[in-house]
Amino acid sequence: MTGTVRVLVHCQAPEDGGEDAVMSAYHAISERLAGTPGLLGNQLMRSVLAPGEFTVISEWAGMAEFLAWEQGPDHRDATAPLRPYQDHSRGRSFGVYEVVGAH
Repeated sequence: MTGTVRVLVHCQAPEDGGEDAVMSAYHAISERLAGTPGLLGNQLMRSVLAPGEFTVISEWAGMAEFLAWEQGPDHRDATAPLRPYQDHSRGRSFGVYEVVGAH
């Protein structure tokens, strides 16, 4: 067990050229979160099978670090640019996963 936590946020771009908007929002958030304690990095993944489908994967040093940021005063404002693109078709637009095995 590594103790790290990965957070996945699922997004769907608008059909009319919205991929650039999702990518722009992701980059703006990433710049704002640079240096956040416990945040090890993040990636924006674009589906090769489903047009306009994206997933942001962030990696945190541990659950305590993630929760401290998530419950802190900057969380809602910092992530606001991606909120309009969150994909709720799966029920939740996000998942929080603890890494329990890695090679």
